[in-house]
Amino acid sequence: MITRIKTGSTWEDSIGYARAVVAGGWVHVSGTTGTDHATGDIPETVEDQCKLALGIIGAALARAGAGFEHAVRVTYVVKHTADFERCWPILATTFGTNPPAAMMIEAPLIDPRHLIEIELTAYLGTG
Repeated sequence: MITRIKTGSTWEDSIGYARAVVAGGWVHVSGTTGTDHATGDIPETVEDQCKLALGIIGAALARAGAGFEHAVRVTYVVKHTADFERCWPILATTFGTNPPAAMMIEAPLIDPRHLIEIELTAYLGTG
């Protein structure tokens, strides 16, 4: 069984994707930016965008029956590599004693105001 989770982002319908897809014990969370889905607002700082993106991811994980402790892989895309270190304390707190495998790359994002995008894979198991 496959379950698709949407979160109200205007990009989900415009581009044609789900925020998360649950399949075979896996939860695949799409790249998520720090955009407030209710207002369209994008915070100015990378830290605030990181926190908002993690909040959106956390809500999608919860709807899938998972949490950050189930994360096995995360990819960070940052607009400016130099900004990433400012997110480290937020990420370390979010993942705590359950850190996933991770990768960070620098690339332009869909909106020039975006400073970070986070993609995550979690594993719930088959039972």
